[in-house]
Order: sequence, then C-alpha cells, then structure tokens
Amino acid sequence: MTARSTWFQRYLLPGFVFQAAVIAGGYATGRELVEFFLPAGPWGGLLGMAVSMLVWSMVLMVSFELARVARAYDYRSFFKVLLGRGWFLFEIGYFALMIVILAVMGAAAGEIAHSLFGLPKLAGSLGMIAATGLMLAYSSAVIEKFLALSVAYLYLVYLVFLVWSVFAFGDRIEANFAAVPAADGWFTAGITYAGYNVATIPAVLFCIRHLGSRREALAAGALAGPLGMLPGVVFYIAMMGYYNEIGAEALPSAFLLGKLQAPWFEWAFQIAVLLTLVDTGVALLHAINERVAKAFEERRKPMPQALRPALAVGAMLLAVYAASAVGLVDLIAKGYGTLTWLFLAVYVLPLMSWGVWLLWRRPQRTDADFR
Repeated sequence: MTARSTWFQRYLLPGFVFQAAVIAGGYATGRELVEFFLPAGPWGGLLGMAVSMLVWSMVLMVSFELARVARAYDYRSFFKVLLGRGWFLFEIGYFALMIVILAVMGAAAGEIAHSLFGLPKLAGSLGMIAATGLMLAYSSAVIEKFLALSVAYLYLVYLVFLVWSVFAFGDRIEANFAAVPAADGWFTAGITYAGYNVATIPAVLFCIRHLGSRREALAAGALAGPLGMLPGVVFYIAMMGYYNEIGAEALPSAFLLGKLQAPWFEWAFQIAVLLTLVDTGVALLHAINERVAKAFEERRKPMPQALRPALAVGAMLLAVYAASAVGLVDLIAKGYGTLTWLFLAVYVLPLMSWGVWLLWRRPQRTDADFR
C-alpha cells in the first residue's frame, strides 16, 4: 500500500478503473447490451446483467487479493503466479481482445465524430488515438485521476439520461417490462458477457498497490462488480422504451437521444461516450505499458518514456484498420465468442481453483513465496 492511500483509492478507485476498462465503445453506445441481453427481453436482460455482475465481483475479489499478496501489479507478473510458464497464454488472448475492443472503439469514435461535427469517420478514430496516446505519456497517478473523474462524469450523465427517459417515455418502458416475459438464455448471456470482459481485470492491477489488507482487497473487488455494471443497467432500462426498435440500431444511444429531442444533452452524452473510449484505451494500453516496464525493470533498465505512447498509437492504428475493414456490429457479434472460452480456461478456472488454494494455504506469505 502506498503511504498516503485514501479511502477512495482503497475501496472505490479499483471499481472506477475497472468500469473505465470494461465499458468500451460497444457498452457505452448500447450496442453490446443489445447484442448480449436484448434477446432475453427486458427482465431477462437484467437477470443476465446480474449474473455478469456477480461473476465479475467474485473474480475481482480473488484477483485483487492474489495481486496484493504476490505484489503482482502488472498482468505478466500476475499470470506468472497463476499459470507459471503458461503465462503467455493469457497475453495472446489479451492482445487479440485488445485489438477487437480498440477496433470497436475506433468505429464508435468515428460514428460519433461524424454525427456531432460532420467530420469524416476516420478523423474521429484518429482523434481518439491522439487523446489516448497523450494520456499514456503520464504517470499512473495522473491516469488514475483522469479515469476516476471521467467515470464520475459518466455516472452523472447516465443518471440524468435515465431520469429524463422515464419522464419522456416511461409509459413505454413500463409497458414493455410488463408485456415481455423473461426469455431463455439470460444465464448463458450473463456468463458469456462476463467471460470475455474478465480479461480487462488485469488492466486494473496497477492501482491495487493502494490496498493494504485482505479486507480491503475483498471489499474493493466486491464493489467493483456493481460499479462496472451500474451504467449498463441504467442504459438498458432506458432502452426498453423502444424494445422492438432498438435492436436494429448500430448506435442505440444516438437513437434514444434523438427521441429526447435535446441537442444540448446529446452533446453532453456523446462527450461522455467519447471519454469512455479514451478511458478504455488508456486502461487497456496502460496495462501493456506496465507489463513492458516490468520487463525493463527485471533487466535493470528504465523503460523509455517515449515508448509508452508509441506502443499505444501502434496498437490503435492496427485496431482502426480492423474497424474500417469489418465494422462495429460484426466486430461485437463475431469477435468475442471464442475469446470468452479462452479467458474462462486460462484465467477464471485457474484463478478460482489454484489461485484460491494459494491464498488459503499461504494467506500471510509474501510475493517471494509465489515464485
């Protein structure tokens, strides 16, 4: 634990950073929520989200405590503890998922820039790359503050969005919740959605250094699940006002904002979405930088500062190319399925078996005992 860690840094910051990592372009625009949860209906979708939230909390609790005890604050160190020589299996999947997520973000940034400013979609994607690369030139402490403030703004905007939607078309929301029963598949949807998103948890490990006890790690992990899912629940409830129409929309957020007929709030909301794109990129790519920095440290060399934004820009340019070649909807629908099972196999199952055993057998040991 750092010398001056605050209550916020110990209990809420990990959840805020997790939320920033998990929201991405598809979640913030509503597209992921439609793809995974809408087929189960209004109530079924909420049940699926509850399943995802519980899975996240359980995995976060064990991950935070294992990282704290082993002092493994980057994913390479963490998976050397968890998988031994097989640690690279997670890295392969993480790189693949990161490219897909960044591609989705690039496509979403292009759509938003085009709708707000009339700019070419490529300009929006490049703008996101520039903003993310700029943030990654700063230290972990600055990145933590940026992510926390961005997520706080997001929570505020989503709360206003829900209240406004209830006033504008609350009768439609109520009618659809009453008329459409929960369909089969909500449990599978919840597990699947949680499955590929757990891969973003190691991107949160850089802020676990604030935790000083098992109680703090477990509490922070338990809170991080609800903090990560809360905006999605709010957004999903608002979308149910147009349950039958929303599934065909590439950007459900833009569709609903049009129904509110408030240009100023559309700007406020879209700025929040743009911030989430930068947030997710910063969180995912900062994890890469921390992994590379650890490798430099093991060789007793400092990581060149210019290398941090350079790695980020290179990864995002590759992702933007994927976004332009495939498209947002297809990336979400087809890009995540296989990765879900990979992360369940190389992360969740080992963590909830071997990782729990390590913590139970050696609860008071230091990082040296895990190597």
